[in-house]
Amino acid sequence: MQFVPLEIQDVVLIIPKVFEDERGFFLESFREDRFFEAGITAKFVQDNHSASSRGVLRGLHYQIQQAQGKLLRCVAGEIFDVAVDLRRSSPTFGRWVSAVLSAENKQMLWVPPGFAHGFYVMSERAELLYKASDYYAPQYERSLLWNDPALGISWPLVDGQSPILSKKDAEGTPLSQAETYA
Repeated sequence: MQFVPLEIQDVVLIIPKVFEDERGFFLESFREDRFFEAGITAKFVQDNHSASSRGVLRGLHYQIQQAQGKLLRCVAGEIFDVAVDLRRSSPTFGRWVSAVLSAENKQMLWVPPGFAHGFYVMSERAELLYKASDYYAPQYERSLLWNDPALGISWPLVDGQSPILSKKDAEGTPLSQAETYA
């Protein structure tokens, strides 16, 4: 596995070694010793699986308490995955990084606690598997406004169409008013 820090060093793109032949492929999607060597020491306590259709945008979500680190992998289709630094003490506070994750490239993204996370589905359908380092706690969940001009996220909207959003995500909080981490 290769561990490639993105522009915000704590967010890491993970490129697995893929063994492929005419029968299919094999890869290790998680191996604790390799992750620890790369500085990702999270203990994962929950696995999640989501499916969405083209144009769906989920996020930008975070939990203000019980902050979750997430190890994300797209196993069907293709997504534009985004992490926003919400740690006030960080020199990259309010900045975002992104990666395209797909079933084809088999890459993963580590988004540590202290970040908001969201993704946009670029393919007809996409399925995302992810491990979380803390349990889902709806009472602490927050949603950062996906199109906040202060963030300036360049979402690759299909045909320039507005994304399909949940009510919660459509009513997300701008960064200037959001609860953030120390």
